[in-house]
Amino acid sequence: MIQEREFLKGHRIGGEQPFFLMAGPCVIEGRDMLARICEQMLEVTNELGILYIFKSSFDKANRSSSDSRRGPGIDEGLADLRYIKETFDVPLVTDLHETAQVQAVADVVDVLQIPAFLCRQTDLVNACAATGRWVNVKKGQFLAPSDAGSIVDKIQAQGSEKYLITERGTSFGYNNLVFDPRSNEILHSMNIPVVMDGTHSTQLPGGGKTSGGNRQYVPLLTRTAVAAGIEGLFMEVHPKPEEAWSDASNQYWLDQAPELLRKLYRLDRFVKSEVLPAAAATLAQKPAAES
Repeated sequence: MIQEREFLKGHRIGGEQPFFLMAGPCVIEGRDMLARICEQMLEVTNELGILYIFKSSFDKANRSSSDSRRGPGIDEGLADLRYIKETFDVPLVTDLHETAQVQAVADVVDVLQIPAFLCRQTDLVNACAATGRWVNVKKGQFLAPSDAGSIVDKIQAQGSEKYLITERGTSFGYNNLVFDPRSNEILHSMNIPVVMDGTHSTQLPGGGKTSGGNRQYVPLLTRTAVAAGIEGLFMEVHPKPEEAWSDASNQYWLDQAPELLRKLYRLDRFVKSEVLPAAAATLAQKPAAES
């Protein structure tokens, strides 16, 4: 576990605090859909007493094909996100791709998200950190967990301690990802709050005009991550994932998400109140190895 600290809307993360949730459709497909998803996610997160951060993207720039739908663009997209924020009183997270977008996004959004492919773009990381907003950096599929320390160093150099690192799987040969739960422990050893991306970790990147995915493994991977003591959970959810404009193979079913979250919450409470404290106490009592 990491040291407990302040987060958003009076919530805290770290220690024995429950995980928070970032969830929504991959890309903005209209206000009505955003509102429908936000309302359903708020219902279950309010029931569980966990923080909900609404997620959707105004532009998906990292597309496999130039024919793929990218979203409404920054102006319309931010207007839609502002509507959700004001209507439902929820914080927002969205991803951005260029330094020129940073200030406009920061004026609306509470957590600035840097996509995995851009996690080492120093100018982008620095610009996001300098806004004073929370920055969620998705760890690139090509990085070892320990490499995330350099990303955090860049954020701290801007005078900010508002950072999250999201684990979304590591490249495993061509067109496949693997989630290594040891990543959580390594990031925690550097006192870095960890978010688990439960849907992109099931992705099968590339391999044609669109990336594939195996959404049936979302429950397995999220259970594994919660058992490892994550601070946050990221999920893309959609009422009809197979018809989604983006990530149709790995977004999770909106109607099934509440029950999954209830199960994950119960596991989180057990792990953080029983398993992890006991493990820490055992480790503290273990005698030093003889030289």
